Amino acid sequence: MTNITTSQSITTKPRRNKNHPALQLVSGGVAGFVESSICHPLDTIKTRMQLRRQQSTIQAIRARSSLQEPGMARAFSSLSESRFSTIFPQTASSSILPPRSSSLSVTSASMGPLGTARRIIEREGFFSLYKGLTAVYTGIIPKMAVRFLSFEEYRDRFQKIKGTPFPGRPEYDSSVTFAAGLASGLTEAVVIVTPAEVCKIRLQSQYHSLMDPSQLARKKYTNVAQTAITIVKEEGFGALYKGIVPTMMRQGCNQAVNFTAYNTFKRELLVRQNRTELPHYQSLILGGVSGGMGPMVNNPLDVVKTRMQKQIIKPGKKTKYTGIFQAIRLIAKEEGYFALWKGITPRLMRIMLVRL
Repeated sequence: MTNITTSQSITTKPRRNKNHPALQLVSGGVAGFVESSICHPLDTIKTRMQLRRQQSTIQAIRARSSLQEPGMARAFSSLSESRFSTIFPQTASSSILPPRSSSLSVTSASMGPLGTARRIIEREGFFSLYKGLTAVYTGIIPKMAVRFLSFEEYRDRFQKIKGTPFPGRPEYDSSVTFAAGLASGLTEAVVIVTPAEVCKIRLQSQYHSLMDPSQLARKKYTNVAQTAITIVKEEGFGALYKGIVPTMMRQGCNQAVNFTAYNTFKRELLVRQNRTELPHYQSLILGGVSGGMGPMVNNPLDVVKTRMQKQIIKPGKKTKYTGIFQAIRLIAKEEGYFALWKGITPRLMRIMLVRL
């Protein structure tokens, strides 16, 4: 009987001392700044992995051809490298492109996060892992502000609409938390995340070497402001919102799952342990686990978003990826279904570290 009374008092305890918005803004901004400074290389690695196209297909065809007819394999090798040179002329024309006998061949499809990081460092320099960081810095404080302030506002409003919880239920039930998380994720995607990520993807996807002054001088995008201006000038203002639908779906899913999972797990642990507050180590573990749930489900959306935001809009020319479902079908057809989970390892590492 004592346990039941205690659990009810824990879950129905009124919510007091709501954090001041300015405090949430500052703390969220500082946390985001530190997180970005430490974890941004993982995001660059994830982006490069997601942009690596058709590698598994090339490797599979080459393997089959070598078994059937060696001459065909050599012809295909020359063809694939010439196509790579057409797509990335900067890369192919410089010393970045490895010799055919190198272990870092163009068609290495099984390269994981460590291999991707090593290749970036060897070809473009260590600080290339931090490409696009200015875009992250520019958007991190407003993104955190929009996320947490909108979540609190949505949750309060949704709870008022639904009505006061019954005795024995938490102040905010799971459905309200889920809806508030979803709405806050959609809001941050529209207001901040999409244009910031378009600029970030463009910066991260540039294949130029920081160790080669001639390539450094020819780079198209230099910082977030110049990148945004260039995109608007060449492709129109709407280009800053390329991939907004998968971005909204990704952000909404992330925040809905994260907030709901964390609050649900926390409430259950408090009841089971007969506590009013969790130990710090348990909060850390819960943050990491809840943060990793969203990416496992929505990584295909993240891959599609990255591919769409990388595309340059040219008048009169149709882009390769035109919508979410078309992009998913095309990627799966050309590269296999597992290509939709490219970059999941560095993404999980980054997001779970952030939640910790």
